[in-house]
Amino acid sequence: MIKTPVVLTIAGSDSGGGAGIEADIKTIASHNLHGTVAVTSVTSQNTTGVLSAFDLPTEVIANQIDAVCIDMDVKWAKSGMLSTSEIVTTVAAMVKKYGLKLVVDPVMAAEAGGDLLKKEAISALKEELLPISQVVTPNISEATALSGVKIETIEDAKKAAIIIAETGVKNVIVTGGHLDVSDIVYQSDTGKFTTIPGDFVKGGTHGTGCTYSASLASYLACGETIEDAAKEAKNFVVYAIKGSQAVGKGIGPVNPLAKLHLEGIK
Repeated sequence: MIKTPVVLTIAGSDSGGGAGIEADIKTIASHNLHGTVAVTSVTSQNTTGVLSAFDLPTEVIANQIDAVCIDMDVKWAKSGMLSTSEIVTTVAAMVKKYGLKLVVDPVMAAEAGGDLLKKEAISALKEELLPISQVVTPNISEATALSGVKIETIEDAKKAAIIIAETGVKNVIVTGGHLDVSDIVYQSDTGKFTTIPGDFVKGGTHGTGCTYSASLASYLACGETIEDAAKEAKNFVVYAIKGSQAVGKGIGPVNPLAKLHLEGIK
């Protein structure tokens, strides 16, 4: 039997099924990998916004990561909603404990509205988690919060990426869905920038950040380079937006299975 790569998502649950661990698991599975989870928070959420959020005790979060990592060969993980500094600290300790290669999606707000990260947790993210992470994938507003740079152009995004990389994270990808759809990949060890262009596509966008970072982690788990993984993950999200389905009364969720459906499941 061929051993299937295992990817761990450490994130919040979206009861509406559009983002969080629900989007992550669908994304990881569509890459033909095995997805595992450590739930950090349970949100009461739908396409119109977040009604409430309940953070799990940090020992429960740690126990979930222990359970997965002592049984399975987990090399790559991604983090999403880490709402408090205590949760960030716990996740950082577990990443160190198991030597996980981590993709950080610095989730700060839901697409349909609602804060998901307490402001004091941003410092913990920058000081404790990013220095031990392989990649961070902020959108424009998240990159602004992490860097202090107001981003209005590609050059602004590059400046922000350099500042974020000073935390110690190896790679910064500023996703451009809220700018001109170009993603900026910055590799801190070489100082190399790669611009990945794109086009605006119509469809639901709830869960794009989660889906992108889970796809990126999946491609990296399969041995892709950071540049190739970033290009493939961007393409994956385009499929997910184009194939989104109209559910609910607000911002429709992306469909991580769209690429499989459009290409034909073999």
